[in-house]
Amino acid sequence: MSYGDISYGLQKQVSVMSMNLSAKLDDLQRGDRHLETTVALCEIRTQLQELTKSVESCQTEVSEVKRDMVAIKHELDTVQQVKEEIEELREYVDRLEEHTHRRKLRLLEQGLTFFLTYAIFAAVLGMLQFGYNTGVINAPEVNIENFMKDVYKDRYGEDISEEFIQQLYSVAVSIFAIGGMLGGFSGGWMANRFGRKGGLLLNNVLGISGACLMGFTKMSHSYEMLFLGRFIIGVNCGLNTSLVPMYISEIAPLNLRGGLGTVNQLAVTVGLLLSQVLGIEQILGTNDGWPVLLGLAICPAILQLLLLPICPESPRYLLITKQWEEEARKALRRLRASNQVEEDIEEMRAEERAQQSESSISTIELICSPTLRAPLIIGIVMQLSQQFSGINAVFYYSTSLFMSSGLTEESAKFATIGIGAIMVVMTLVSIPLMDRTGRRTLHLYGLGGMFIFSIFITISFLIKAREMIDWMSYLSVVSTLAFVVFFAVGPGSIPWMITAELFSQGPRPSAMAIAVLVNWMANFVVGIGFPSLKTALENYTFLPFSVFLAIFWIFTYKKVPETKNKTFEEILALFRHGNGR
Repeated sequence: MSYGDISYGLQKQVSVMSMNLSAKLDDLQRGDRHLETTVALCEIRTQLQELTKSVESCQTEVSEVKRDMVAIKHELDTVQQVKEEIEELREYVDRLEEHTHRRKLRLLEQGLTFFLTYAIFAAVLGMLQFGYNTGVINAPEVNIENFMKDVYKDRYGEDISEEFIQQLYSVAVSIFAIGGMLGGFSGGWMANRFGRKGGLLLNNVLGISGACLMGFTKMSHSYEMLFLGRFIIGVNCGLNTSLVPMYISEIAPLNLRGGLGTVNQLAVTVGLLLSQVLGIEQILGTNDGWPVLLGLAICPAILQLLLLPICPESPRYLLITKQWEEEARKALRRLRASNQVEEDIEEMRAEERAQQSESSISTIELICSPTLRAPLIIGIVMQLSQQFSGINAVFYYSTSLFMSSGLTEESAKFATIGIGAIMVVMTLVSIPLMDRTGRRTLHLYGLGGMFIFSIFITISFLIKAREMIDWMSYLSVVSTLAFVVFFAVGPGSIPWMITAELFSQGPRPSAMAIAVLVNWMANFVVGIGFPSLKTALENYTFLPFSVFLAIFWIFTYKKVPETKNKTFEEILALFRHGNGR
């Protein structure tokens, strides 16, 4: 009720009572009886008491209105104060954004130092190991099959069937991927338990063991020893594919993270090329030389054991996971060759604050988290786009693929070496492009080019089969080499790198473990299934891969965000505020 309403009500009451009193007084003046006078006076007294009560009630209501007005004034003062605080907060946010922008600019100015180069070289020896053991089984296929035939005949006194020898060789190829699945899935646990550097150092024990088993296979006259060696070296390579990209992404400066992440794939391609060159008949691709060829896998493991102990542990692991700030500062000073590491520390602290709710996240929690589901799906599909692109069909069976297209055995082996050389060159070319063009753009170019040339490979097979045109064999070789070029540009390196970039420190090990497991599972499916696919589809062998490439291109275009020059905190914010795009 307003103050005006109260005044109006009181005036009305007073008017009514005044009229009543006037009426009573008139009655008294006309009358002369004592009794009537007494009654009239009593009524007047009652009226006056009611009037007094009304006045008191009005005073109470006026007091309440005054209190309400004081409260309203206080609230207005509070609103004004809140408004001033919001203005101050807005100014603070503006200053914070400006400070963050300046910090990011300083981070983008960081360069490549000698010690950072050394640490990356020591780490990527693990990926060189992976590349070497992926390609090493390809060239000596005939020599290994001859060894298996001899062992079988000595044991059982009869010749082994061609079908069974093919199955045994497929086991030797694919058991490597089974070991890789186990190692890849264990990578997250190992990274958290022993650290990135510590996990890599321990992993070399497996590398040395697997290489020794493969190297002494012929001496022991047991192809089971070859299978065991391939399995153990597979576990070693699976752990490497999880730990190495994680370590490099965490020690690399913001502006070099893409280019240095591509060094992972460069090491893989160098390992592939090395295995192909050493595997030719003139060097180690002989009946006596192939165990040495497989046993040389010991070299990257020993070299990493010698070089890596000097390198620092990942500063992010030290600061965010272990909360050892001084150790993290020491590591950063060595990696950046500077005492000015505050920007890096601040950036890590910002990442830590952004992912507080996700720290020390388990694999199950990662899968169930709504916030992390989108980056996890992207990471998995990116890994599948690498394996189901058809590239491993080229790696594992390139020599026989070229021979079936009409090349001689010797020409086919040199064409396979050409694949390795082109992979190395194109990976080198993609290093500067990674931080200029961006991950998403290069991945789209890579998948698109692979799709086009997978169609050309199928066409060349079909025309050669039906028209028997000799030069078509060269078209299939050129198409295959172009297919490899586009793989090196995008799908070769980006899936390893982007999975580490999409996640903050807490969920990163579990995410890498899942992604690497998926990669190795797909690797195994292609390795074990491609010979059957080749038999069933013949000249249409690459058609399923063309379909997959089209699907992966659409997914990348629609769902994958650009992570170029973004801090881990900014990438995490993309998925918190939307779907990443």
